[in-house]
Formats: sequence, structure tokens, C-alpha cells
Amino acid sequence: RALVVDLLPDVERIKEDAHGHEENKSHGKVNLFFVFTHFYAFLRLFHRNVTPPPAKKCRKEKNEQFIKSAEVMSDPVFARVSDTKTPQGVLAVVRRMEYTMEDVLGENPHVLVLENIQDPGNLGTIFRTAEAAGATGIVLSKDCVDLYNPKVIRSTMGAVLRLPFLYTDDLTGTINEMKLAGIKIYAAHLGGETDYDQEDYRTACAFLIGNEGNGLTEETAACADRKILIPMKGSAESLNAAVASAVLMFEAGRQRRRQSDKG
Repeated sequence: RALVVDLLPDVERIKEDAHGHEENKSHGKVNLFFVFTHFYAFLRLFHRNVTPPPAKKCRKEKNEQFIKSAEVMSDPVFARVSDTKTPQGVLAVVRRMEYTMEDVLGENPHVLVLENIQDPGNLGTIFRTAEAAGATGIVLSKDCVDLYNPKVIRSTMGAVLRLPFLYTDDLTGTINEMKLAGIKIYAAHLGGETDYDQEDYRTACAFLIGNEGNGLTEETAACADRKILIPMKGSAESLNAAVASAVLMFEAGRQRRRQSDKG
């Protein structure tokens, strides 16, 4: 069964096209195709932390609207709408989230800055991990993989709906603006000056993470206040971008928890 949230005006065209490819009214199992008119409805359905409307009457009307908009679709139709061969049964057509730099920084900035991350699985894992580690937001260079790539969305496990993010056309300019705002910039770099666990991340900080194969560009790395190294044993030359991100973000989270416990 499938739940699909419709917030885009051309979804009717998608549905009509899908019906046009249905093979002789298949008598197999059917999928439920829910079309909602508010993104809020989708979030409520999955019990996200969204402030509910103040009036119970409003909630009741929305619930009734969900039921009225339900539509039965056969497997061939749902297969046409879905982008995967084995979908998990939940589809959503939603408007993209819009955030500001203020949203990304939060009260005590703990930011991840990504340059040219290309692997969808890596980006999704980074988002999922960043939320778990307590990061306030993520800044992405314009050449990073599209966050709304279906593979990225699935890999985030819902974090994309909760963690503020921002794409920037001028990564170095954005980093310099963060420095002017009092945020200390750390670059994960093989030429690091100190080990990552020797630094203090309890105050406003940001970590620069580079491309999976090439790391940070020299221009971006030069923006850092300090280059840090994750010490490794064995013959490995580097860590996966998502793993390196996790190590740094959880260290920052650990330090901040200790500070909070003492305070």
C-alpha cells in the first residue's frame, strides 16, 4: 500500500499518465494512493514533531479531507509512479524545504560544511548522523549531489525533514561569513596540525568535509582556522566522508554533553 502526498500542481498529469500505462485493468493487489493538499498532513500522519492547528475542528476537517481524497490504484499504476522496483509503500510529492543561514546556525552553531559530495548514500548517511550527533545544520556547495535525489532521501531516514540545510553558490564566501560571525572553522585534512580530539568544540564550530575521492580543494581548506587529523592505524589512507563526518560531529556532541552535565 502506498501513501502519496500531493503538493504539486502537475500531480494530476502524473496520475493520468500512470493510468494510461495500466495494463488491461489488472486484477492483482491494489495500492492506496492518498493525495493530500498540505505537507502538514503528511507530517502529522507519521507523528513528526509539528505544531498542530489550534482548533480541533480544523484537525477534524483535515482528517476528513484525507479520507475523501483517497484513491485506489492497481500495482501497474503504482509501479509507474514509483522510481524503485521494490518501493517501501510510502511515496510523497512535496514542496522543498527552505531554510536561512540563521536556521542552520541555531543558538550554538555546530555545523557541517560539505564540498562536492557526490555519493547519494554518503550524503543521506551524513544527514542522518548529523541529526543524531546534535548538529544544528548543514551547508552544501552547489556541486554536491541533489539532496532530493530519491536515494539520498531514503538514506536520511527522515532527517531531511528535520535538519536545516542550505546550498550555496559561493562556498568560500559563506565560510568567511561564518568566521565573521564568530564560528571557528575546522578542516578534516590529511595534513592536519592536531588530532581531532585535542580541540575544543563546545563553542560555535563548523567542520569542512570534502569530496569522497579528492578531499577538500586547496581554496576551501585555506578558509579553515585549523586543520585537524583523524589518526588511523593500518594501511588505510583515509576514511569515508560519512564516517569522518560522524567521528567529528559525535566528538563535538560528546564535549557539549559533558559541558551541559557540569553546568
